[in-house]
Amino acid sequence: MKPIILGTAGHIDHGKTALIRALTGIDTDRLKEEKERGITIELGFAFLTLPQGQLVGIVDVPGHEKFVHHMVAGVAGIDLVALVIAADEGVMPQTKEHLDICSLLKVKKGLVVITKIDLVEPDWLELVEEDIREFLKGTFLEDAPVIKVSSVTKEGIPELIATLEKLVQEIPPKSIETLFRLPIDRVFTVRGFGTVVTGTTIGGRVKTGDSLMIYPQGIKTKARSIQVHGRDVEEAIGGQRTAINLQGIEKNKVARGSILAPPQSLIPSFMLDAQLEILPGCPKPIKNRTLVRLHLYTKEALAYLILLDKEELKPGEVGLVQFRIQEPVVALPGDRFIIRSYSPIITIGGGFVLHPAPSKHKRFKPEVIRDLKVLVSGDLPQKVLSLLHEARYKGLSMNTLKVYINASNKDLRKVLEELIASNQIYCINHDKTIYVHSAFIKGLWDKIVCFLQGFHKTYPLLLGIPKEELRTKLLPFISEELFDFLLKRMEEKGEIVIAQHRVRLGSHEIKLSQKDLQLKRAISQMFKEAAYTPPSPKEIAQKLGVEKEKVDHLLRLLTEEGKIVKIKENFFCDAQLLNQLKEQLIDYLKRHGSIAPADLKGLTHASRKFNIPLLEYFDRIKLTVRKGDKRVLFQV
Repeated sequence: MKPIILGTAGHIDHGKTALIRALTGIDTDRLKEEKERGITIELGFAFLTLPQGQLVGIVDVPGHEKFVHHMVAGVAGIDLVALVIAADEGVMPQTKEHLDICSLLKVKKGLVVITKIDLVEPDWLELVEEDIREFLKGTFLEDAPVIKVSSVTKEGIPELIATLEKLVQEIPPKSIETLFRLPIDRVFTVRGFGTVVTGTTIGGRVKTGDSLMIYPQGIKTKARSIQVHGRDVEEAIGGQRTAINLQGIEKNKVARGSILAPPQSLIPSFMLDAQLEILPGCPKPIKNRTLVRLHLYTKEALAYLILLDKEELKPGEVGLVQFRIQEPVVALPGDRFIIRSYSPIITIGGGFVLHPAPSKHKRFKPEVIRDLKVLVSGDLPQKVLSLLHEARYKGLSMNTLKVYINASNKDLRKVLEELIASNQIYCINHDKTIYVHSAFIKGLWDKIVCFLQGFHKTYPLLLGIPKEELRTKLLPFISEELFDFLLKRMEEKGEIVIAQHRVRLGSHEIKLSQKDLQLKRAISQMFKEAAYTPPSPKEIAQKLGVEKEKVDHLLRLLTEEGKIVKIKENFFCDAQLLNQLKEQLIDYLKRHGSIAPADLKGLTHASRKFNIPLLEYFDRIKLTVRKGDKRVLFQV
């Protein structure tokens, strides 16, 4: 049967704990202080088996105004609420606040239980019921069943059980295909077993032996054993009250407010983007940068409220906000939250998470507001496109998108494939599954084309720009994998040509005039004739009577064509002669073992001025290695 969690709500001393004891026989007041004071301070837990066999987990929440933060932790994740109102007092302050909290958390089903009917006369009970129905008008409990009971005489208990049986049949089951998450509400140790955590599983499934992580601390652990309602089980699923014995975890490493989930499935963040609704009964408008108490499942944290689309939020208004939180939290889109004022501590609003790990936003920025509105009401493809557009050149991985969108693997993968097929996004790294919005691919594409057009205009005699030089000069702000993806795609489309690690436009051709062709041949001949004592570019320009800039361009062209080799700045050598010297050097070293600079003169007939750079060049290409003042063959 589907797991069902029933939560109580209501004012202090209205009989919530006594009602649960009458239903189940379980006393949920477990603390000594609770016994002595007669009030519930901490969360209490029980379970009830209905006549048809349906098991219902019950969360008993405190009704005292000082412990509303415990109440919020208890009702987060419930399926059904029982609003408990004592017949002798009727609607009280915490009755209203608890109902507001349940409304903000979007609890959809519930009933009203009027307790202590044995303490009042029938006429008074009728007036109280009339007053309650008036109070519930316009709320999600307006048409809910109202059951009158006495926990002392058990009057009304059978009717209550029958009503619960009917209501639980109307509740849809939670999906077990979603991410497993357990917001922790209790931590304790069991002798011989170690640390145990409990909570209401809000989705997915967990099995004994599963690897888990405690968030936001990032502590790895395993599920050593699992219990549901006090019984050992091999698996717990969404909607069950669950206790998990954790492997290798000390009690002081985990606390209420932490969340248990699979490793690398959540992203701790000091910020959350959200849609916030202010209660109509809030005493005053909410200003920007108001300090609030943020309640997210079992977590309570202080946060500054940044209003993104309004100057202030008036009672009853809805706005887009960013929480800047004083400690890290984890969440998924759609998670409901409550906010309470810092002082006095009252509930002022609630809403749902839009982005669980956003960047810091400026207020009233049109593109930020546009993207957040997409996250509020857009479909899955629109949300993917919006998030990738916000990520710009960095893109997002499949795992990160899963956290940012809270979609199933199957649905997300299908949408990504459709967006790739329509060229709206690109997968730039299939191993890491990194996705980038097409707008940024197009922008980079145009940027490269424009740059190369300018380069070719400035250096018409060069075959292209070195690949790494293109990246460092033009695109130092993008990742190497995005740069490589872009060049590969541009080359596939014929937009560019990459040869000898140089990039040029596919349309670029070197067109030399007759005069430049003669000049190029003359320079090449000079290097052949000079052998290993070649002239510098400046000497070539003087000898041929041309500008040095023209010589530099032609030298680069000859280098790119592989006809000459750059030994060092202003020192070029004919490529064929250099290969001959290389073979001679290898033969010499095999016969003699090593060579000194003076010995090289016998091969080059050149001075030390040329021989030293030649030896350093052979070191660079790993033909030789220096040992003292001599060179030997490089050994791999």
